[in-house]
Amino acid sequence: MRTSAKFKMFLMASLVMVMSTAMAQRDQLQYFRSNGYDGVNVFETPKTTDVEFDGVHLQVGGAFALQYQALSHENAADNLVNLGKNFNLATANLDLDAQLAPGVRMNLRTFLSSRHHEESWVKGGYLQIDRLDFIKDGFASGLMDKLTVKVGHMEINYGDTHFRRTDNGHALYNPFVGNYLMDSYSTEVAGEVYFRSNGILAMIGLSNGRLNQTPTNTSTEPYFYGKLGYDKQLSDDLRFRLTGSILSVKNTNTIYLYDGDRAGARYYHVMEVDGAGDNFRSGRIDPGYGTEMTSIMINPFVKYQGLEFFGVFESSSGLNEAGPDAGLTDRRNWTQLGAEVLYRFGESEKVYVGGRYNSASGQLPGEQDDKVSVNRINIGGGWFMTRNVLAKLEYISQTYNDYPAGSDLEDGKFNGVVIEAAIAF
Repeated sequence: MRTSAKFKMFLMASLVMVMSTAMAQRDQLQYFRSNGYDGVNVFETPKTTDVEFDGVHLQVGGAFALQYQALSHENAADNLVNLGKNFNLATANLDLDAQLAPGVRMNLRTFLSSRHHEESWVKGGYLQIDRLDFIKDGFASGLMDKLTVKVGHMEINYGDTHFRRTDNGHALYNPFVGNYLMDSYSTEVAGEVYFRSNGILAMIGLSNGRLNQTPTNTSTEPYFYGKLGYDKQLSDDLRFRLTGSILSVKNTNTIYLYDGDRAGARYYHVMEVDGAGDNFRSGRIDPGYGTEMTSIMINPFVKYQGLEFFGVFESSSGLNEAGPDAGLTDRRNWTQLGAEVLYRFGESEKVYVGGRYNSASGQLPGEQDDKVSVNRINIGGGWFMTRNVLAKLEYISQTYNDYPAGSDLEDGKFNGVVIEAAIAF
């Protein structure tokens, strides 16, 4: 989904022209998650709305993020690229959201600048339907009070970590700078149906399993994925959410769940071998399944007044080879654990401090007996200077354990400080 250099310049100019008015505009879309502060700790888009439909409405939004990185790294081979202290490449998004009819909304997100792509390109988009009034006023209103339908080439709803991740230039939802080690995220042609009632959440999705679409490649079979959970504000002070997700794909030649982010990781050039070129997903873990995978993620979220906890338990298993000789000998398993504890305080809780622990452990391709593991600790905080501007400061430490002798990750580790400025509207 590439664009020309001229179109890229046009998009960036358009973003600059609308920024002054867009920063001041209130969200005028139904069933919408705000790009700014009001979207923090929102997961699926809300099923209630205060916005009345008064005709087709286009809302232009965007996001921008820039980091100052002061990290150092090392490994047993002492062959890593020289890592200095400097600013990273700034990243930016352009969002177009349109209210097309009562309860019918379209989203389109374009990455104007990313670590991986020099040119602008479309991340994806979707159509969301919460009412059927375009058929007839009030048509099936009782049913649609509980149902939502999403279709498009879009970010699939597996797990809850993708609701708190940094999406290229959009970093306001993420309390820290980096995403999780096993970054569960993919954009595929998919459809999702949601049922929500009195805190109960159920979702079933169908994907064609492809990141890039072409009729000449049909080697991936469609697959189902789903989510079941409970999310409710139990009192003025207490909110509780617990969800479980499952995704299972078979008979494919590529699995994208942990390999789907085309924008790039946030910790630039960490653990990269000198002369080997840029690994734009540096610092992350991809289990490397090739033909079959089943993953399950459980996410608790509790917020009591300003104290907030978000947890991750993820278990995945898969095969790396196709063919009748592969059998089960190449089946490997990976487990991811995560825990975030934050305390939000000040006016409207616009300041926070906290920490995150994240670990991933499993077998490397061809190594079914010996496990490796990676541990990460983030400590930091942030300040919402306005509802659309966030400044973050964090210390990160990441270690690689039990990687085989001779591996570039043997005795590997990196640590240091990262400062990030993020804008979203």
